[in-house]
Parts: sequence; C-alpha cells; structure tokens
Amino acid sequence: MQSQHFIDGQWTAADRWTDSLDPANGELIGRFADGGETEAQAAVAAAARAFNDPQWAQNPRLRQQLLLEWAAGLKARQEPLAQLLTRENGKALAQSRGEIGGAISEILYYAGLARHNPGHMLEVAPGEFSSMLREPAGVAGLIIPWNAPAVLLVRALAPAIAAGCTVVIKPSPLTALFNAAMLEPLFALPGLPAGAVNLFAESGHAGAAYLVASPWVDVLSFTGSTATGQRIMRDAAATMKKLSLELGGKSCCLVFEDADIAAIAPKLAVAATIISGQQCTAARRVLVHASRFAEMKTALSAALGQIRLGNGLDPATNMGPLIDWQSRDNVERRIGEALDSCDEVLLAGGRPQGELSKGAFLAPSLIVHRDSSAFFCQEEIFGPLLVLESFEDEAEAVVRANHTEFGLSASVWTEQGARAWRVARALRNGTVWLNEHNKLFAEAETGGYRKSGLGRLHGVDALLDFSELKHVYQNVGTLG
Repeated sequence: MQSQHFIDGQWTAADRWTDSLDPANGELIGRFADGGETEAQAAVAAAARAFNDPQWAQNPRLRQQLLLEWAAGLKARQEPLAQLLTRENGKALAQSRGEIGGAISEILYYAGLARHNPGHMLEVAPGEFSSMLREPAGVAGLIIPWNAPAVLLVRALAPAIAAGCTVVIKPSPLTALFNAAMLEPLFALPGLPAGAVNLFAESGHAGAAYLVASPWVDVLSFTGSTATGQRIMRDAAATMKKLSLELGGKSCCLVFEDADIAAIAPKLAVAATIISGQQCTAARRVLVHASRFAEMKTALSAALGQIRLGNGLDPATNMGPLIDWQSRDNVERRIGEALDSCDEVLLAGGRPQGELSKGAFLAPSLIVHRDSSAFFCQEEIFGPLLVLESFEDEAEAVVRANHTEFGLSASVWTEQGARAWRVARALRNGTVWLNEHNKLFAEAETGGYRKSGLGRLHGVDALLDFSELKHVYQNVGTLG
C-alpha cells in the first residue's frame, strides 16, 4: 500500500518514497510519500486561504456534520484500521481496536461541542455592553506522535475543527500509512472545503520546523518528548503563536498498606507495559508502603512475568514490539545501565530468542531502588521498565512522588477515601487516578504540570487551545 500527501483538497505524490516496516518482523507494509518544507509551505498556504472563507470558520453546523460523517466512515472501517495500526505500530490488536473505538467516540464528542462554543456578554455600565466572542485562532499545525496515532490525532484535530481552525497535520513517519488511512474518510467528504484540513508526511524534520516557525501558523499542537517541546517553545517564540504541548511523564503509583496487593499487581503490570511501555502516562515507578513491600515484590514480579510477548496480531499477545529497532536499542541500553546500578534486580527483561528476535521486542524489567534521584527514577525511559520504591507514611510517599521534573499523571491505591483525596491533592500532576491507572476519556481534560507540558487536550478546555477570546464593546445608550 501507499499513502500520499493531501494538500488543498488533492492527494499529491512526491519525488521520494520511504518504506514502512512491521516492527514485529521487519516485513514491508507499504510506502509513504516523503516530503518536507515544500509540502509544509503549500499546506499552510492552503489552510490560510481556507480560513479566510467564513463558510468554514463561521459555520459550526457544517463542521459538526463533517465530524459526524468522518466518525461514521471510520466506524465502517474499524477492523481494517485496527489491523493496520497493529502492523505499523506493533501494539496488541485488542489495544488497537480499543484505540480506534476511543478515537471515534472523541470525534462524536467534539461534533457536539462544535455547535456549543459560547462566549458571554456583560453590561459594564448603563447602556454599555461588552461582548466576549470566542472565535477560531486561525491555522493550526498538528505534529502527531506514533505511539497512539489514532487517539492523539483525533484529540487535536477534532477540537481544532470544532473551534473553526483550518489544519495542517504532520504525522510521525513511523505511522504515516495509518494516519493517512485514518484521514481518508474525512478527505473523501464532498462538504470538506479545499485546504480546510491538510496532511503531509516526512522522514526528516524540515516540514515540522516550518510549522513551528511560520508566522502563518497561529496554533501549534505537539505531543512528544520534553526535549523536543522545549525546542518548539524556543523556535516558536518569534511568532508568539499559541502552543499546546503534552510532553514527557514519569507516572508514580502510590500503594498504601490497606491495598489489595494481589488484585493491584496485575493492573500495575498492564499499566507499565501498555504499548510496550511507550506511553507518557504508563506506570514507571511503584511506591509501596514498607509493610507491604515484600508482598508487592513477589506479586508484581509474577504479574510482569506473565506478560506474553508476541506479534500484535496474535490474539494471545499482551505486549508487542517497540516501535522500531533504533528505539529498542536505545531503551535496551538505558535499561541495562539501570540494571547495573540499581539496588536489586527482580526481572532482567531483555530481547527474546527464537522467532521474536527478528522484531524490536524487549521483555519487561523490574528493579528495586531506594534513591529517587537515580537517573532511572527521573528520566523518562520510553519502554518496559518499572522501578519499585518503599515509603513509611503519606508524607514520604508524596515527597518521593513529587521528586521529579514531570507532572503528567499518577495513581493512588488505598481503600480510605479521605486519604485518596488528601494524597491526590498533594500530588503535582495534571491527572491523578484513584485505584485505577490510565483511565482516559474524551470528556476529561489531560495535560501536565511543570515539564510535562502546556495546555489541555480532551474535554471542553481543548477548545481553548484552538480559540481566541475577542472583546467587542458598544455603547447603545438607554431609554429615557
């Protein structure tokens, strides 16, 4: 299969094509048109022209209808899309199916909000009115990652459309085929104006850099590493464009003495190995009350040991490969350094043998360490590594959990409701789950504190990142 750019209402090829490989076995899936700055410039120009047409930016009913029709088109293709997602990304098919379903649900959510994005009016003095009008920010550039390319595309694109922005999408080259297939039902809709939504792919960074620096791009949405987010902030400074950045995380799971360890351990194992540990909200550190620490060591080791590696298309697979071999090698190196320097190794993970050796696989690793300043307690290692730590009381648990430059997500495990809320309130994270982990919804905003990013995605607040608030004043006088 092949995928092309979609710019100004037309599918366009390129002089260069790049292969997309299945990370489970190295097999060729297809090729994508590999562009760069030229395609980015053309896409931004098309989006700018389309934004100037009030039939898009000022037509919420049209935008709602297109979102509804896109969702219907995706639902009709749900299984083939899930299969393609698993082949290009590597994740277990059940995860792919769940992600496609979640993306469709999110489109429907923003279809509703497209016709309900109100401002407000104040009478500031007799006969003097201040109208606060919420209007679209302009052209939105969306840089989409590879780890959850369906949901992470939709959670930026759907609110951008709902708000009335025109859009340029730059997907990861590692999931370019999937993102093109995901957008195909939208691009096929006859009601979509030319230039309203554009797509270009690249294996390099020139096109993305243009989106960041261009004065014609009014909003830039990016999900990825903190280091890249910091570069985006620097490079976007000259244009003062709005930024929505969801960046790195180092999620802590705080397990108190009243928790059911036997029931919790399998949930933590799943939370740590979702998308092979390649999710910013994945469980990274498990902090356990000292009285239950030995029990958790045994239970969590057993739960992680039961995670079955394999091709994501195999129904028995719990965890697929990492996204590619370079990522596998980098993660393997950092995990190896952690194994060499930690207090205790419970599971050493590593590469599997046999048929799976062809793919970018790594088995989960579990280590114990006391010093929370260690690099593997601080650095976001984007793979299946879990660190166990102990604490004596609530205060120590919170201090340990907050000892990080990140602030994306955490979870608290206890049967005491007051304690759960007390601890959640003290944690400096954008999301805190109580007796669960990785529960994400279209209706509930997500985002991070500190170096985990700026702005919020999902929920009503996502519209704010793609909107501006305009104050319109008028003195109409009074009667009498």
